Amino acid sequence: MSSDSDAAAARLRTALELSELATRMMEQNLRRRHPAASNTEIRKLLGIWQRTRPGAEDGDCVGRPIALSRFGV
Repeated sequence: MSSDSDAAAARLRTALELSELATRMMEQNLRRRHPAASNTEIRKLLGIWQRTRPGAEDGDCVGRPIALSRFGV
């Protein structure tokens, strides 16, 4: 592997680790906000957060949004 691809791989690992950390932090936040919620309810709330958090509406990327139906999704 070249140093460029090593650096890219390291950046990707870091991004994935940060994403996982954010999800775990929000899960704990939801558990504090909803102490009587079951694990299923927390998972549902977490899924809602992941779909509606700032940036998620357009797929967390720069550029103009496109319909996924263009790709048969």
